[in-house]
Amino acid sequence: MNTANGAATSTANGSGLRRDELAAFLRSRRARLRPGDAGLPEGIGRRTPGLRRQEVAQLAGMSIDYYIRLEQRRGPHPSRQVLMALARALMLTRDEREYLFRIAGENPPATVGPSREVTEGVRHLIDSMVETPAYVVDAKYDVLAWNRLATYFVGDLSAVPDADRNMVRWMFRRPADDQHWEDADAVRFARSSVADLRAAYGRYPGDLGIEELVTELLGSSTWFAELWADHDVEVRRRIVKRVAHPEVGPLEFECQVLLLADTDQRLIVYVAEPGSPTHDTFRRLGGRADLPAT
Repeated sequence: MNTANGAATSTANGSGLRRDELAAFLRSRRARLRPGDAGLPEGIGRRTPGLRRQEVAQLAGMSIDYYIRLEQRRGPHPSRQVLMALARALMLTRDEREYLFRIAGENPPATVGPSREVTEGVRHLIDSMVETPAYVVDAKYDVLAWNRLATYFVGDLSAVPDADRNMVRWMFRRPADDQHWEDADAVRFARSSVADLRAAYGRYPGDLGIEELVTELLGSSTWFAELWADHDVEVRRRIVKRVAHPEVGPLEFECQVLLLADTDQRLIVYVAEPGSPTHDTFRRLGGRADLPAT
């Protein structure tokens, strides 16, 4: 056994298994769960909070002896199948699951696909931004939620089928010779969007939704195909946008892209400089009573 920063590490076969940390982590995750959280009866006579060891073993489909040895820093190196079973039994978050694999000396499994579930907290947040356009997209650029002011920029999506709420698809429906592409800002925005989509393509290998979108656009847009062939990879960040809006005229604002870490979604917010004409326009539009509901 070697130690590094006080953590015992097994070096057998170069495994990198940190037995002390694995045992402590399993005990702490077990202690935070109530039987009702896992669909088990509460029972009576519990002396300590959390699940019992035998209950975790039952939920994970393993012997109680094997699980006890893990918590006692003994036993064999747990396989990837065992780690996945423990992650499910202990109801680990994505970050916790990744940590479990790391301390067990394994590479974490790839995330299955982009999350499409927008939390109530995020919905309340964007609805409260009455003078700022804001909307939420997943890693594939499907628009998942939006506030009333955002309808001036992404439209009233309540009337649009879910399958057609994709910003990258909207962007590249314009032909390559469209005057839109003569705008340097539009080209830069498109290039960064494709680079971000490629980053998602790498994070979610085998995700059918992303693969189908890329295949569709490669066949329908020569401009997308050219950008995709560049193999640029870049997670989207802030950008200054200048928009000639058909109803309210020229606008200029920062397009802030905020990562929602738990879901890998992006909160996109159009931030106007205080006191600017765009800020005044956003304020005026936000007070209108005829905006569609979100």
